[in-house]
Amino acid sequence: MNIQSVKQRYGIVGRSEQLEHALQTALRVASTDLTVLIQGESGVGKEVISKIIHEYSKRKHDPFIAINTGAIPEGTINSELFGHEKGAFTGATSDRKGYFETVNKGTIFLDEIGEMPLDTQAYLLRVLESGEYIKVGASKVHKTDVRIIAATNVNLKEKIKQGKFREDLYYRLNTVPIIVPALHERRDDILMLFRKFANDFAEKYSTDSVRLDDASKQLLTNYRWPGNIRELRNLVEQLSVLTQDHLINIEDLLKLAPHLSQRNLPARHVGQEPNLEEREILYKFLFEMKNDLNDLKKLVFELVQRNNLKMPSLSPSVMNTSAMPTSLYKEEMEQSFNPIEKAPHFNEYDNSPVIIAGHPNDYSNAEEVEESLSLDDVTKDLIKKALKKHKGKRKHAAVELGISERTLYRKIKEYEIAI
Repeated sequence: MNIQSVKQRYGIVGRSEQLEHALQTALRVASTDLTVLIQGESGVGKEVISKIIHEYSKRKHDPFIAINTGAIPEGTINSELFGHEKGAFTGATSDRKGYFETVNKGTIFLDEIGEMPLDTQAYLLRVLESGEYIKVGASKVHKTDVRIIAATNVNLKEKIKQGKFREDLYYRLNTVPIIVPALHERRDDILMLFRKFANDFAEKYSTDSVRLDDASKQLLTNYRWPGNIRELRNLVEQLSVLTQDHLINIEDLLKLAPHLSQRNLPARHVGQEPNLEEREILYKFLFEMKNDLNDLKKLVFELVQRNNLKMPSLSPSVMNTSAMPTSLYKEEMEQSFNPIEKAPHFNEYDNSPVIIAGHPNDYSNAEEVEESLSLDDVTKDLIKKALKKHKGKRKHAAVELGISERTLYRKIKEYEIAI
């Protein structure tokens, strides 16, 4: 099978090795009945991979249905999947067929499998092992021949540790794992995708295709794209509709999407690491510490200059040039640092004391407390500060922290933070 023809058929753009590997795995497993678990962030195109598997399989002429298990209420999901009999519960006025009956011989794509309730997981495990299921309110065992493709954007092993996902179901689903890379992991494909979407929307709205100048290209390439391909597609559509000049500059981009200027440090996954949201909060905390340190260095240099103090010569690698005037840095490089001789513009502070001498007993005893370096403690503290700053408004606090409101809500519940 030619991967290039598959890309053209499904509108897949990109040359990333990770993407190519995901497509190759999908095509190889398509001809079998093996259960597949597709993993990747929201918006990377997991459903497209599931359709490729179905349409290149022997079941391609039978039904295919995609179900978002996280969007079905816990009280009705068993009825949706397995059906129910009349009178099984309040409102069950007639018999109902479930998806495992109506899609028999076909393929069911279960998205957000990590959000499935535990009792439903037990029913699903039985289907995977024996093809058997029981309708809600019934006692008769039914058989089905359905291929299951599951997908998740969360770490199921963490869910297992938390007791929210069955370990036996995880290994049954994970017969063939396929990992779809996030957009920030295939940065070389970002501009290719932009051009594809620009051409698509130009045809749709009968306009000229929008283009980017060099600075705008750099901005889009450096952005992390937490919403992945879906976020990029939405941006291109907005640009196609709302901009008058079809050559987009950086001002046009930031006016429409100011969040594009946000930058995140790259992180390499080695072993077990904190999840993405926690890592971004930690980066924010470290950047704030860096700013505080620069302010402190600047204050020290000013105090030295104001109080006629002398300092030994410092190497350029130790000095923070951003925290002191360029002229002082050059003078320090030429000879020993004598602030009073080299910075006469601070003479007005010559007589200002900075240290008041006193008896050692004048100072109160203090207890040195080691600061907690726990990532959970740091995350919890930052969330509390953000909520306090915005008077409990989760939406504004989430923007301040650089995470989604849904993630913030989950963290509030996890850390039991009172609002």
